[in-house]
Amino acid sequence: MTMTTEQFDTIVIGAGQAGLATGYHLARRKQRFVILDAHDRVGDVWRERFDSLRLYSPAKYDGLPGWGIPARSWTWPGKDEVADYFEAYADRFSLPVRTGVTVDGLSPGGDGYIVTAGARTFEATNVVVASGTWQTPVIPDLAEQLDPRIRQLHSSDYRNPAQLQDGPVLVVGCSHSGADIALEVSPAHRTTICGPVRGELPFDIEGRAALIAIPIMWFMANHILTERTPMGRKMRPHVRSGGGPLLRVKRADLADAGVEHFPAKVTGVRDGRPVLDDGTELDVRNIVWCTGFTKDTSWIRIPVTGADGWPEQSRGVSPDHPGLYFVGLPFLRAFASMLTGGVGRDAEYVAKHIARRSNRPVIRPSAPDLMSGHPSLR
Repeated sequence: MTMTTEQFDTIVIGAGQAGLATGYHLARRKQRFVILDAHDRVGDVWRERFDSLRLYSPAKYDGLPGWGIPARSWTWPGKDEVADYFEAYADRFSLPVRTGVTVDGLSPGGDGYIVTAGARTFEATNVVVASGTWQTPVIPDLAEQLDPRIRQLHSSDYRNPAQLQDGPVLVVGCSHSGADIALEVSPAHRTTICGPVRGELPFDIEGRAALIAIPIMWFMANHILTERTPMGRKMRPHVRSGGGPLLRVKRADLADAGVEHFPAKVTGVRDGRPVLDDGTELDVRNIVWCTGFTKDTSWIRIPVTGADGWPEQSRGVSPDHPGLYFVGLPFLRAFASMLTGGVGRDAEYVAKHIARRSNRPVIRPSAPDLMSGHPSLR
């Protein structure tokens, strides 16, 4: 059977926060585009996270461009609220999202690019990679040497304590998600968490101090910690290497819950048990690997990566491949680039760049026109 090739001016890969924000700004400029996403529903990337997850910033700072998240300003939305908001956002602006389309290849072709998804082929003058590329779970090779009776989960597969078997739990990785999970499982399991702590916020993110601190931090994330400042350039490689400070759950919270913390890392296996680099051997029945994710650009069959392994770009624009863009990368322009409420600025810049490349004039619709939605390309 011969499969036809669909053609668009712009293809956006990924319908998460970066893809939806980019779609919003492309729609405002009357561009012809489609958003491709591997999940069955918009927002599933959030629905698939652990049940108790809540955002680490208040709803006031979590909105996508054009329509904020429908929650009180100083509340912290849960992961399902975020997922439903993303889905409603796509519907509100009639963004042309096609779900269930898993992109597995991006290569140059003709005057632009060829995007493949199994047997399906798409062509476009412009392609925006908005899938983050930071999505492959990291589990050390030594995990295969552990006693098979130990229940092992990566944080991306963890949903709630009901997945664990009776007995002690080891959480590997003491960043914010690791601390959240360790605290959650501690009432029913003797819990240990290991790994260095890379600092912690000196205030309760849901307390009174946050009313003063978070606006200051938000300003810094958008305007101070950027690729244009010495402070931002110094921080950027640390952000991209993974890990982060404790945010909601602090060391004191873990100690109060009886969670034992070892700063050492898991580096070996002895008699089927995990061994830390300080020689400590741990007898556990469950391990949750909160060891983060690694970047995957193998499906991008274009030489785009720089010396650090990340795609080379300037504010999302590829310097060597006209029409190729990235949105949603960690610290793309600023610390806020990877945050739900901060990605819109990068998305707008990329959409403007695409509109300038287009032969069509840039038309800014009136507010009623925008609310009426964008012509669907489903």
